[in-house]
Amino acid sequence: MAHCETLRTLFNRDLNKLKLEIESYKNEAKIWTIDEQILNSAGNLCLHLIGNLNTYIGATLGNSGYVRHRELEFSLKNIPRTELITKIEKTIIVVDTAISTLSEEELEHEFPTIIFESKDSIGFILTHLTTHLAYHLGQINYHRRLLDDISMVNG
Repeated sequence: MAHCETLRTLFNRDLNKLKLEIESYKNEAKIWTIDEQILNSAGNLCLHLIGNLNTYIGATLGNSGYVRHRELEFSLKNIPRTELITKIEKTIIVVDTAISTLSEEELEHEFPTIIFESKDSIGFILTHLTTHLAYHLGQINYHRRLLDDISMVNG
């Protein structure tokens, strides 16, 4: 499988898993719960992933016009589950569309903006973004299993 197709497959898989995680909360309010050692809610992590992917893939590679407000990704609260799911579904389309326009050769080109300390290739940044998505997806999964289930027992 070509690298572009691999990246499309991974983003689609994990963004659909993100959607499933948000849908799987038994108590919608718990999407926004924080606890003593859990400082980011699943809702805020979801908003962060949406902002991150729409910025670096949608706007930077796909010219979507998306403007990121990173501080809101962590300060907004109690957005309805349906709105989060709609944002995820739109992000799936934006990411897939942007990556589908790339050629294998373009993966070796320089990413248009510097994210880390130096210039990196588009392929490197896209690979980084898949791991960033997977990292936070795992956090959301644990958040749901720890805080959503406990809340059902404790009321």
